[in-house]
Amino acid sequence: MHEISGNIWDYQKTAIVAVTTNGQVTKNGKAVMGRGVAAQAARLFPWFPERLAAHIAANGNHVHYLGDNLVSFPVEHSPYEIPDLRLIEQSARELAALADTAGWATIVVPRPGCGGGGLAWKDVRPILERYLDDRFLAITAG
Repeated sequence: MHEISGNIWDYQKTAIVAVTTNGQVTKNGKAVMGRGVAAQAARLFPWFPERLAAHIAANGNHVHYLGDNLVSFPVEHSPYEIPDLRLIEQSARELAALADTAGWATIVVPRPGCGGGGLAWKDVRPILERYLDDRFLAITAG
């Protein structure tokens, strides 16, 4: 895993972009896209919350490829709780497996749970490093 800084959306045309998400779905059938990269994804791709909600309803709060080079990366079960390091580890493991299966060459991941979620990068980074190899870029806004 390499660390970079920049705008995650500059990579969306040429790489897979992981969107940090939670597992909550509203009564109107849309995933809650609270803040950070999730809120940005909902603004840029109006179809994203509904498509993610359908995947969550069918298969649970897991990594899902959603189209347009976008993949969900669950960090919390609900937007009203702090990010869960066990869920981040599960998501890293699932994303690495999906990248292997799909043959993805470059995957850009924000620092999961470290922005609005309040986790420290020093606590999250070692978890990601167990699963994310040189194909993965951990990006911070720059």
